[in-house]
Amino acid sequence: MVHPQTTERVLAVAEELGYTPNPLAKGLRTNKSMTIGMVISDIENPVFGPIIAGVEATVGREGYSTLIAEAIAHDPAALTPVIDALVDRRVDGMVLAMATRSGENAARLKRLGVPVVLVNRAVDDVEVASIVGDDQFGIGLSVQHLAGLGHELIGHLAGPMETSTALGRLQGYHKHMEELGLDHPDSAVESAEWYQIEPGYKAAGVLLDRRPDLTALVAANDLIALGAYRAIRERGLEVGADISVTGYNDMMLLDMIQPSLTSIRVPYREMGSEAAELLLQMMTHPDPESEPHGTKRLRPSLSARDSTQPPPA
Repeated sequence: MVHPQTTERVLAVAEELGYTPNPLAKGLRTNKSMTIGMVISDIENPVFGPIIAGVEATVGREGYSTLIAEAIAHDPAALTPVIDALVDRRVDGMVLAMATRSGENAARLKRLGVPVVLVNRAVDDVEVASIVGDDQFGIGLSVQHLAGLGHELIGHLAGPMETSTALGRLQGYHKHMEELGLDHPDSAVESAEWYQIEPGYKAAGVLLDRRPDLTALVAANDLIALGAYRAIRERGLEVGADISVTGYNDMMLLDMIQPSLTSIRVPYREMGSEAAELLLQMMTHPDPESEPHGTKRLRPSLSARDSTQPPPA
């Protein structure tokens, strides 16, 4: 519709003036903001860095920007104002990495017509697409690794039960202990209040005082495991030599601590990328009839280090 010579002149002037397209102005024409919202449950947790990087790199290639918000509260109702703020900014879609197992907010977004994908969390009460790690398989790798070293008295430092990751890892602990014919009573399990070092320290102290016979601890994440290091040392014991410890997530620098922590490596960046790809598909080809739903689980791997050794003779 525009003469080629006119197009060339306009482009030449735009380049000379340093013009770049204004996404807000473009949005007035396309009825899109070219932004997505992302809600994470704990910005201090190193897990979310790779997830965010995977999301941003994927949507960025299509010209979208990402607005990130934190909602650390466990109550689904407390998440609503955070999500509402992003909806008010007219985000075109949303990625939720919520702390709660409730699907209330995901269902609400669907009712509002906002495409939504869950990452690192799954819910059972709403048909929504989720990309998660295979937590039962991952904890199984830890249990099998410890059993292979000769451990039979293995405890579990669980995460907060209101999160799907904690529940899946607890279920994985019981499942794989059962399959190996190892005892796994409730007395060998203690839940931390949150996925951080201090709650891990407190939970480990309670568990070790209740079950001083345990020779190994499977922690629901690396920060809980590092809290257990402190509780073990306070009791005059040595991590690895006296009590083996495994973490989960394989965050950076675990090979630099003493002893280096055995952990489960989860493909978090891939998780973020796949969640973003699903969201882009939903935003660019909206069709409620064929909208993706269900949970895709990505398999983790074991990174064995010095914190796991055979039990003391």
